[in-house]
Amino acid sequence: MSAPISIVMRSFNDGALIRDTLRMVHAQEDVPGGVQLIHIDSGSTDETVPIIQSFEPHKFFQIKPSEYVPGVVLNRGMRESEGDWVVFLNSDGEPANPHWLAELLRIARSGEKLGTVFSRQIPRPDCQAVYAHDYDRCFGPERESVHWDHFFSMVSCAVYRPAWEEQPFREDLQYAEDDEWSRRLKAHGWGVGYALGSVAIHSHNYTFRQAYKRSYGDTFAIAAHSTTPPRNYNYHYTVVRGTMADGVKDWHWCAREGRRREWLHALGVRLSQRLGKRDGYHAGWKHYGRDAG
Repeated sequence: MSAPISIVMRSFNDGALIRDTLRMVHAQEDVPGGVQLIHIDSGSTDETVPIIQSFEPHKFFQIKPSEYVPGVVLNRGMRESEGDWVVFLNSDGEPANPHWLAELLRIARSGEKLGTVFSRQIPRPDCQAVYAHDYDRCFGPERESVHWDHFFSMVSCAVYRPAWEEQPFREDLQYAEDDEWSRRLKAHGWGVGYALGSVAIHSHNYTFRQAYKRSYGDTFAIAAHSTTPPRNYNYHYTVVRGTMADGVKDWHWCAREGRRREWLHALGVRLSQRLGKRDGYHAGWKHYGRDAG
């Protein structure tokens, strides 16, 4: 008999979405042996925990919100799981159909030396234009991200245990731990695959403040390992020119999709993101003592 596939899920007050995610996980087809769910909850106070327990997980752990460090939790999920390929799925990343898992594993087991494989993500119907555009750029069939120096998302992915044993997640980052980890995998000869046919529904409508904070956190973490000097993250190129370039792309996308009225909002989000990117990188460079090194 085939062994079940371990699926590790992190959660925190996701009661509004986690039931649909779990329902679709249990509806997956063409997965011999089925699935075993491993949940690590960060102190949810809403209905998240009762919902999780109603689906009778294989393992359930709860930690305090103050104890949550992404890399620590991801490494624990790997240790608690079984099998060569372990799947990570965000509690708000609902599989779009019953073939999400089979398609993800098909690419993972394709025979290449892959350390990880990530799924396509599509936004929810209420997703604001600026973020819907980003999902097209990152995950669409003609995704722009294929031309970037690197792109990866932990929201829905499979991790190869031998690759993780060689390169575990860093436990000193609060943001961008998946970006750092997947870049390190590639640097050590492991491939990062993309499963276009494995689709998860996942999106967030961040406020301007939230967009700034998220971008700040990402580049703060990136500064821990990047070799780009902080002077390259400046107001002229990073903020002004970056916002203008993003704005032009957003305008064309909004026009094509019939969402021109959302363009000014998109421009405000891009400015917030660019300011966060500049400020976060400078703060991270200082925090990690890069000048001293």
